[in-house]
Amino acid sequence: MTGVNSKVLEFCQFMGRLKHLPRTGWVIRDIPNCETVASHMYRMAMLTFLLETKDVDIQRCLKMCLVHDMAESIVGDLTPHCGVSVEDKHRQEEAAMETLIKLVPELAADDLKALFMEYENQVTNEAILVKDLDRFDMICQAYEYEESRNKPRALQEFFDATEGRFKHPEIKRWVDELSQKRAHFLSSAVNDEEVKPHNS
Repeated sequence: MTGVNSKVLEFCQFMGRLKHLPRTGWVIRDIPNCETVASHMYRMAMLTFLLETKDVDIQRCLKMCLVHDMAESIVGDLTPHCGVSVEDKHRQEEAAMETLIKLVPELAADDLKALFMEYENQVTNEAILVKDLDRFDMICQAYEYEESRNKPRALQEFFDATEGRFKHPEIKRWVDELSQKRAHFLSSAVNDEEVKPHNS
């Protein structure tokens, strides 16, 4: 019994790390009290409840959202800025997943590994949609930081990096809506700047 409980607690501790692990992209850009990996995955998962599409297994998408960054509890949030190649990142994360799945029952382990690999391979409709959700949540967060800090275009690179990369029509519509909202914010910021009195 003690051995079983120790695995539960060890798995819990690994997942707990994600609650406090800040996303590297925001850290590099000096965003205070920035989003964590767990909060990123949580909002992605919640967004699956808004999907109306019939061409994917939405329950599988929800689970994939919660699994796709699990390995970061061991390797951290690796980005190109970390000097790690895509191949090495995948190798490290796959090794981390092997560590994690040893802590859960066999059926769950098979499910976790399958979901992780499906997301990494980006072949199924579910994996492609979850990747779209990953990118959509990122630009939503970028916009929220720009707006809350009143720094228009401060995080433009995140929008540039995802331009033209969304594939699912429903997520594309969400992106269009966000783009319109951000355009209004940017326009308002320009207008505010124009009416500011200038020192003589």
